[in-house]
Amino acid sequence: MNYNSMCPRYEAAINIIGKKWTGLIIRVLMGGPKRFKDIKQQIPDMSDRMLTERMKELESIGIIERKVYPETPVRIEYHLTEKGASLEEVIKAIQIWSEDWVDDSKEE
Repeated sequence: MNYNSMCPRYEAAINIIGKKWTGLIIRVLMGGPKRFKDIKQQIPDMSDRMLTERMKELESIGIIERKVYPETPVRIEYHLTEKGASLEEVIKAIQIWSEDWVDDSKEE
């Protein structure tokens, strides 16, 4: 395998899913479409500003989609795209690995 050709894409992927809060947002959306407040409720330690920033990033790279329902009041839901849903096995594998090997009693 030529690691020189693999590295840029591999590093880009790690930078996407390794960014703080991103994996948790994807994990929450693996359960189906959610409204902003529902995502925030499941990740309460994240600020509204940070959640908004991450959602915009994930939308811009095609991992999530924002759907606006023309109701009064307007309802907005977020869901994983096909690209985002394809991360499910990756996220599950990281979860399993972390349960086996990461000592959460130690602070970073």
